Amino acid sequence: MGQFTFTKTDLPGVLVVEPQVFGDARGYFMETYKQADFAAAGIPGPFVQDNQSRSTRGVLRGLHFQKEHPQGKLVRVTLGEVYDVAVDCRPHSPAFGRWVGVTLSAENKKMLYIPEGFAHGFLVLSDTAEFTYKCTDVYAPQDEGGIPYDDPDIGVEWPACGCPYLLSAKDGRHTPFAEQDFSFFAKY
Repeated sequence: MGQFTFTKTDLPGVLVVEPQVFGDARGYFMETYKQADFAAAGIPGPFVQDNQSRSTRGVLRGLHFQKEHPQGKLVRVTLGEVYDVAVDCRPHSPAFGRWVGVTLSAENKKMLYIPEGFAHGFLVLSDTAEFTYKCTDVYAPQDEGGIPYDDPDIGVEWPACGCPYLLSAKDGRHTPFAEQDFSFFAKY
């Protein structure tokens, strides 16, 4: 499939994407997205919004989702390293409530595609990380939802990062997974 390798994870629809990197003494070049290759791998798009964040070691963002305007996300790290997590919130999925985690870094250049119907979050493992993502729908603050990063019913095994995790106030107040109605993801 051209310039990319697409690898399935344990969660249906979640793919690790590895670009072909062309390097020499000057540096490197790589494609980060090509619509035809991604569509052939089952990632239809379209992507309508790009986002970027910069965070320091120990920042844990997530686990987030949007209810009525779910976002598929193609995520990657352009500086530093993060542990990236997707949780299947599709009530009819055989993987409902399961999670997968992948280390993404500027060095390994891996990307992760997380389809609609999943919660998403990441933990910064390096001193600083810049995280970019393409989304299939726009950010809708009134539509936000989330799962606690340490929800015992999900059991994400976050790695140690050498300091306490730093969460936003909002991320500290998410409703436990078992108490949520995910029927808005029934069509995925």
